[in-house]
Amino acid sequence: MADDQTSAAISDKQFEEKKQATSSIKSFLSGGAGGIASVLVGHPFDLTKTRLQTAKEGAYKGALDVVKKTIQADGIKGLYRGMGPPLVGVTPIFAISFWSYDLGKKIVYGLTPSRADPKLTMPELAFAGFFSAVPTTLVAGPAERVKVLLQLQGQGATSGPVYNGPVDVVKQLYKEGGLKSVFRGTGATLARDGPGSAAYFCSYEVAKRMLTPEGQDPADLNLVNVLTAGGIAGMTMWSFAIPPDVIKSRYQGAPSGTYTGFMDCARKTVAQDGVKALFKGFGPAMLRAAPANAACFLGVEVSLKAMNKLF
Repeated sequence: MADDQTSAAISDKQFEEKKQATSSIKSFLSGGAGGIASVLVGHPFDLTKTRLQTAKEGAYKGALDVVKKTIQADGIKGLYRGMGPPLVGVTPIFAISFWSYDLGKKIVYGLTPSRADPKLTMPELAFAGFFSAVPTTLVAGPAERVKVLLQLQGQGATSGPVYNGPVDVVKQLYKEGGLKSVFRGTGATLARDGPGSAAYFCSYEVAKRMLTPEGQDPADLNLVNVLTAGGIAGMTMWSFAIPPDVIKSRYQGAPSGTYTGFMDCARKTVAQDGVKALFKGFGPAMLRAAPANAACFLGVEVSLKAMNKLF
């Protein structure tokens, strides 16, 4: 009887450890590490996507034409225009995202105290993923606004630079319309990142489970599985996120007064360029999704593993 009680106690302890496997601080720090890796790998793809989404019809023949014309105008460094805001903001953005995702999972556990299995279902993972986008958007929205404006500089053949850098963007936006101008498109960012994050985290967890051999724990670090699942997660996310991302980019990059809001931008985009306009930049986004998000989750998992060993 004593042995049975000891076994049950150990089992309960392991159950709780599974539920609380990642501390909030570690989630925050590992998310930041993953975000930096993602930006370094994926920014040229992101710039190409944004320019395709916002350029006038016929300005580019496709993604490769964007790359060619960007390099002709600015050299290789042109592919990294606007990288400052996401790189500087990536630590809080991705850190908050992974911290919020961990918090979302803890909310699920809190709402299901009598559950028999610590493994979350797909709807529960999707909830935690969507929840992660809510606090993240407060930081991501303004950062996206600055990034888009910087990425669009130099797009036209005769247009010169308008901003000297991220700080100058914020100063001019604030002068133009206060905080409202700085935060323009934050709701559009949530419209993109809510469903996108749900698909992102859900597909990553499910892919890792499917790739893990029977009898092994998906939480154990396997670099091939992490890279594969991260790539799948990124591609799944952008399959959901591209249409709202097109609207967000156009809305955030347009001069003040062009659109009255996100829905007005969506209506005018479809009226002017058709439904196909909502999928502009799909190619570059998908090309970026696999390597950038493979790098992101690798950064997260490796940094988390290192922190678990250190403390």
